[in-house]
Amino acid sequence: MDNSFSVRNRFFSFSVPVRSVGACFVAVGIFLAIILLSLCLGDDWISPFKVIAVLLGEKDKSAHFVIETLRLPRVLMAAMVGAALASSGLVLQSMIRNPLASPDIIGITGGASAAAVCFLSFFSTVLGLVWLPVFAIAGALVAALLIYMLAWNRGVTPMRLVLVGIGISSAMGAVTTFVIAASPLSTSITAYIWLTGSVYGAGWAEVKALLPWLLVSWPLALYYARRVNVQELGDQLATGLGISVQRLRLVLLCLSVMMAAPAIAYAGAVGFVGMIAPHIARRFVSRSFALLLPVSALVGACLVMLADLCGRLLFQPLDIPAGVFVSAIGAPFFIYLLYRQRF
Repeated sequence: MDNSFSVRNRFFSFSVPVRSVGACFVAVGIFLAIILLSLCLGDDWISPFKVIAVLLGEKDKSAHFVIETLRLPRVLMAAMVGAALASSGLVLQSMIRNPLASPDIIGITGGASAAAVCFLSFFSTVLGLVWLPVFAIAGALVAALLIYMLAWNRGVTPMRLVLVGIGISSAMGAVTTFVIAASPLSTSITAYIWLTGSVYGAGWAEVKALLPWLLVSWPLALYYARRVNVQELGDQLATGLGISVQRLRLVLLCLSVMMAAPAIAYAGAVGFVGMIAPHIARRFVSRSFALLLPVSALVGACLVMLADLCGRLLFQPLDIPAGVFVSAIGAPFFIYLLYRQRF
């Protein structure tokens, strides 16, 4: 008996095991519960019933200000940043067929960080901080194109992409460190906070600016889901089935940048989410890319929201950047993956 249902048409196709559907509903439930918990907790406790009532339109000025002006934009920004980084990591892992691939490992985060730090040091007083996301996105795009060009040798292989990406990431890290060391103290502090990764002070303007990037990139990723599934079986088989492997890799690399770069631009260099979230998702759902993408996004959103919640609550009155707590989880997990992948 077939315990899955399939969707096939001219644009995309995928098959979903029935048991994975339950995991999706659980992930959505946990996601909504963390959002509700984040809106309740803070300097002042607000009951879940009051939060729901305010979200449904109840007129309570004090609670409305705390929830919809202070907490909700920050929570939504954390969710979108985590979802974007997790999706980007899944795309890279599927493209490279390497479980250690992620935007921060492959060099995309490094490019965005180097450009952002250069902007903070040399251009922020002239142009204003409103241009920081533009520089970060441009830096990530330049790094990705540089990785692709240097990895090209009658085509691009997954191993060359990884090795070149690690090299570019190290080079961008050196540029970032040098610029910070040569900058005034005030600029260096701002750059260090940005590099740690934080959604502190996020407002509706940032949420509205990040959302269109995700609304464009996610449908595009789902559109290529069938080709990604075939590509993961190997280059020769994918080529034999009529897929242009090199063109697909370039498209997927651009999609990864489209997901990760805006998130990094608005929240800083939050590390390890792109690597951890897809692995957690694979433990609960099938390996179909069309199913892994939304579940990985939900897992990444939950990770960053929980990290931001811990940063707000555990060391009051200090507000610790969410990236600190994500890295505290991500570093041991990275070592664990290296141990599992040992030869």
